[in-house]
Amino acid sequence: MSFTILVAPSGFKESLSVNDVTRAISSGVQSALPSAHVLEAPMVDGGEGFTEALINATKGTLHEATVTGPVGEKVSSFFGIMGGDGPRTAVLEMAAAAGLSLVPKDRRDPGRTTSYGVGELILRALDHGANRILIGCGDSGINDGGAGMAQALGARLLDASGQEIGFGGYELARIAQIDTSQIDPRLAQVSIDVAVNWHNVLLGPKGVARVFGPQKGASPDQVDALEAGLERYESVIRQTTGLGLGRANGSGASGGLGTGLVAFAGATLHPRFDIVMQYLRFDDMLENADLVITAEGSLDGQSPYGKVPCEVARRARDRGIQTIALAGTIGKGVHETLDNGIDAFASIIKRPCSLDEAIDKGEKLLRRAAEDAMRMMIVGMRLTDRAIPIAI
Repeated sequence: MSFTILVAPSGFKESLSVNDVTRAISSGVQSALPSAHVLEAPMVDGGEGFTEALINATKGTLHEATVTGPVGEKVSSFFGIMGGDGPRTAVLEMAAAAGLSLVPKDRRDPGRTTSYGVGELILRALDHGANRILIGCGDSGINDGGAGMAQALGARLLDASGQEIGFGGYELARIAQIDTSQIDPRLAQVSIDVAVNWHNVLLGPKGVARVFGPQKGASPDQVDALEAGLERYESVIRQTTGLGLGRANGSGASGGLGTGLVAFAGATLHPRFDIVMQYLRFDDMLENADLVITAEGSLDGQSPYGKVPCEVARRARDRGIQTIALAGTIGKGVHETLDNGIDAFASIIKRPCSLDEAIDKGEKLLRRAAEDAMRMMIVGMRLTDRAIPIAI
């Protein structure tokens, strides 16, 4: 019997790229079931790999750039010019200029990191004649609300004495006024679309500081300071532009970069999979699949809120196709994923090991987990074929 399996994972942050994850799972599947027809759909969510995926999908070109990294030092970065018809479209991922992977582990204080390099990438795209800019948000190492990005574009963020504030989320508490008169005028001539996690908001108990600050290295006191700074920042933006963005959908994307892009670059935010699915062939491949295998570094109660595994699984369930999810870690609230498309999940780690060891052996662990999952599925298929009654 011909059996088609669609492998549609995310990357494993700071471990394996989405292409590495895809290849590892496919290899494991074919070890267990050599006759299977494996389709590959590496999924990007706006974070690392977003630019490469869209450039590959449209046969575009990649361009190198040197920008200011999240800790204020120069880093090698990139953006793309997409192929195809239509307006000349640049694509960039904020993670290439302000991602967590660019923040040394001993310097992970989101109150001091900056999105300045994202603004520099936008300017590089304008220099290359872009009429439209597509920005992916994800995998960020910042919590500055896009203030650094705005400063790079020409905005002046001033304290009560008229002096420009510095970089980072802690500085936001000092803002008293915003001068937008020197923002690059070319921004008014381009459209900017941003792929964001639609569930992320800037302020409040579910805001970016309180939900993601600890993941980026912030202590409870630092989280309070970051929240206070973002509240002040949002208030001055509202006074300056009339835009109330504190709890707008997507406003908290990438450390609040979503807010900065709307307020200072005139961007439009979109649920990230609405953008991604325009360019990837996922839905076409799904039509031919009998089973979907997806994966992400962590599967937990946050996964239903805009993460790849549940987004993939919901689309599969709509077509009556079952989905298995593999994860590096299984966290609190993971059973919520079973109500959001996923039919079964498993950790790739089968014995106690350190984080460094798990990262080092990630590809091997994924291959084995995929092979094990397939062998268990084969057993289930054989039981079904034999019509063995199962007590419930």
